[in-house]
Amino acid sequence: MRIGLITPEPGHPLLAGATALLSPRHRVEALDPGTATELPGPPADVYLLKSRTPRALALAREAEALGAPVINSAAATALCQDRTAMAELARGAGLPFAATRAHASLAALAAGPPLPGPVVVKSRHSRRGDLVARVDDGARLSALARQWAGEPVVVQEFAPNSGWDHKLWAIGDRVFAALRRSELSPGGRGPTVPLALDDLPPGWADLVRAVGEVFALDVYGVDIIAAGADGGGDGDGDGERAGTGGEPLIVDINAFPGIRGQAGAPEALAALALHRAQALGRTSPR
Repeated sequence: MRIGLITPEPGHPLLAGATALLSPRHRVEALDPGTATELPGPPADVYLLKSRTPRALALAREAEALGAPVINSAAATALCQDRTAMAELARGAGLPFAATRAHASLAALAAGPPLPGPVVVKSRHSRRGDLVARVDDGARLSALARQWAGEPVVVQEFAPNSGWDHKLWAIGDRVFAALRRSELSPGGRGPTVPLALDDLPPGWADLVRAVGEVFALDVYGVDIIAAGADGGGDGDGDGERAGTGGEPLIVDINAFPGIRGQAGAPEALAALALHRAQALGRTSPR
């Protein structure tokens, strides 16, 4: 079987781990969207899309048009780049997603009425190095506007929480979890703390799977905070009490995140790729 990787980083730990598991019996081919203009030769039996650039999405759409399954699809990947569309779909499906308002630019937001209380301002279009900041007053908003004036943004109300993000990931039906200080906390993110699924609040793993169904995603991440949880909201705790007592609030969804350091993740990804190809009867020789 031939498995294609649409990515500029085939050495990423998750992909490299899956490749090592697959390569003894299958052919794994990396396709760099930074240099490739089209698919080389017949399509692979299945593609893993770990890139969100326009060129990568175009390659994924080309593969889909030729009948090859792509994990995740180009459409699902593109949807997760638009935080406005993301919020509309999630809330329309009844998922506990943070209320999200879109603004044409940060400069326009800063020129408008004062914001009611602390809010979180994010780039509308999710990408590496995008804007995510807590804004408590007009001075902070004006400072951001000087740096990001033309940036289309979304605004979410700041929900009091423990200061820790629950980083939840799914590969097919497998769910993985960790804790990490919020990027909004004064001390920065800090290390990622592994979290056993048994330590998640009841129903949270099922909530993650529901996100996958709503967004048609197979490999994805869901950032959840425990709104109203104790712990001080500054992210300075040790993680053991992070998120206790709060209600789940989804603040972001990501297509094909890194899922680094999660035992069993490469195995789950390799199994998913083979299952998806076999389900469509695509089993070309190496």
